[in-house]
Amino acid sequence: MGDRKQARDEEFQGFVVGRWPRLLRTAFLLTGEQHAAEDLVQSTLEQVYVAWRRVDTADDPDAYVRRVMINAHARRHRRRLKEFLAPKDDSGLTHEVPEGGDRMAQADDRSALLKALAQLPPRQREAVVLRYWEDLSEARVAEAMGCSVGAVKSNAAKGIAKLRAVPGLADMVTYGGRK
Repeated sequence: MGDRKQARDEEFQGFVVGRWPRLLRTAFLLTGEQHAAEDLVQSTLEQVYVAWRRVDTADDPDAYVRRVMINAHARRHRRRLKEFLAPKDDSGLTHEVPEGGDRMAQADDRSALLKALAQLPPRQREAVVLRYWEDLSEARVAEAMGCSVGAVKSNAAKGIAKLRAVPGLADMVTYGGRK
């Protein structure tokens, strides 16, 4: 019996080690704050650990964990509606480093995008982050958010429209290598 528990713990630990950076980035985009993101990932992983047998045998463990994270975030947000503030500091995150380019301009672009994301209502932000950051299909986003594909399309479209309306943000988008 102890060997099975130890094997399960090792499987869980391997899962966490392999997924931690991506979970933290997604949580940061959902919460807009480093410490809140860490708390969200930690509470998500606590719930996942308790249900590890179900998660490990699920068709897509990543989707299961993503759904737990979205639900945990939604519960927190319902409790504190105005906690959804602009990111204060993302220095502790593991960043994906783009090749070459002006690092200062990239940092400014990132900051502007994070502030704009923080202004979106929670469901729009979730739809935009999962659809475009996580690059999930509309069906997978709908599954993660617990809503219809139509709701995902609507929330993502409204969120993108609000992001495009942010002064200067649309100018940062590169089309075919040119601005």
